[in-house]
Amino acid sequence: MLQTSRTRRATIRVITRTHRAARAVTRALAYRTRSGLIAAAVEHGRLIRTGDMLDRLGADDLKDGQRSWYGRHTAKAYRAMNLGADAVRVWAQHRTTGKWIHVHVYTPTDPALYAALDTYKATRHLAAADFAEAA
Repeated sequence: MLQTSRTRRATIRVITRTHRAARAVTRALAYRTRSGLIAAAVEHGRLIRTGDMLDRLGADDLKDGQRSWYGRHTAKAYRAMNLGADAVRVWAQHRTTGKWIHVHVYTPTDPALYAALDTYKATRHLAAADFAEAA
């Protein structure tokens, strides 16, 4: 049975989409393999990214650039509290672009997360609201 040009193009599109999806899965698997147990701990909530912390506090109004600066403040506070040592890093997908990036992860109760809330002016209101609820 001969294929028409229309069915041939449709078949080629399906094959192309399948190959593209396979490449994406391969890339995701490679990054997950590199991160190993750390990525599993992030999935289970034993370690969190700074963006996860902001999501828990309801900081939906912060833009990506401001979220990034909060992460920088957190990393700086962590280094100050741990004699210059960096936090653990993991490969994760960016929440808006989908690109794989290397980010620091912290325990949910890490004091650096809360210190950064207070030191970064765009998140000070979250720290004040968080501590007011606890009182």
